[in-house]
Amino acid sequence: MKKSVYSIVLADEVVGAIDELAYSLGTSRSNLINQILAERVSMMTPEMRMRDIFERIEQLMSGRLLQVAQSGGSAMMLKSPLKYKYRPTVNYSLELSRSFSGRVGRLRVSLRTQSESLIERIRGFFALWARLEGKYLSKLFPQGIPWETAGASFARDFYTANALSDEQIAEAVGGYVSLLDECLRTYFESDDPAQAIESKYKAYLSKGVLIL
Repeated sequence: MKKSVYSIVLADEVVGAIDELAYSLGTSRSNLINQILAERVSMMTPEMRMRDIFERIEQLMSGRLLQVAQSGGSAMMLKSPLKYKYRPTVNYSLELSRSFSGRVGRLRVSLRTQSESLIERIRGFFALWARLEGKYLSKLFPQGIPWETAGASFARDFYTANALSDEQIAEAVGGYVSLLDECLRTYFESDDPAQAIESKYKAYLSKGVLIL
């Protein structure tokens, strides 16, 4: 959706109230005014689509260990407890693109820890996950799977070749995050997790994946 600069005259009191609301929502004055006007004329903006997608993802996560910590703007934060000694928390940050086609968004996974042994275990899981995606998705990503890792963190871009509905995006992205979290917990709770994780990944792909 193209944006342009317009000059409008507003009362100082209105601007003050708008600024306070925008700050509480974690957005800008211009974006909030744009949202208010779009709702008034029944127009769907990218921000409104993001909010709808995040709400749908939150519904999908209901009752699971993976819980929504924060949602707003173009990002959503989720967290999940990890069964490892002092029960560290895995953080998932999901960012959506405004276009909803091509590069749909980006997932960041992080774990705050100073434990070298835990960092090594996390690295081992990310290495296993990278091998799996390379094995099953290399034909779709000839230039390499769009992911990167550093220490106890992992980032992965999502792509689609088709125009999808909000429900389809929510189910596809939410499904990937749920799978990743489930496999991560399997990795820490199983003595020989590689085969179990690959089976889960193959089952996920067999259902038909709209976003990769």
